[in-house]
Amino acid sequence: MAKEVAGLIKLQIKGGAANPSPPVGPALGSKGINIMEFCKQFNARTQDKAGKVLPVVITYYSDKSFDFVVKTPPVAIQLMEAAKLKGGSAEPNRKKVAEITWEQVQTIAQDKMVDLNCFTIESAMTMVAGTARSMGITVKGEAPGK
Repeated sequence: MAKEVAGLIKLQIKGGAANPSPPVGPALGSKGINIMEFCKQFNARTQDKAGKVLPVVITYYSDKSFDFVVKTPPVAIQLMEAAKLKGGSAEPNRKKVAEITWEQVQTIAQDKMVDLNCFTIESAMTMVAGTARSMGITVKGEAPGK
């Protein structure tokens, strides 16, 4: 017999650094989920990605048990790492803060492909380039396939 799904919780937590303090504790505690058990399991699964922000989708069931799926880091975080930035531009249309190459865009798109809703690497690269543009990062060179 399958367990009855009570709901989903989406959080962004640094890899290997889940602890019962906010935002994790209140989000899970209000649903009656064992906070320390989640923290132990999450930290064990993500110790190789320590320090990176990782989205996690927690499915909790009516019997207070849970499952979770750890996704790849957000495109914005990966772009900031590639461009060696602390944050994006406050005015992305006027102030450009960095430049990246299409090769860097392609590696980010390949990494993120499993979480994006597109079928080709070219469309994934277009999505990543759009995120870069909205952060004030220019992509130099000619787009491949155009």
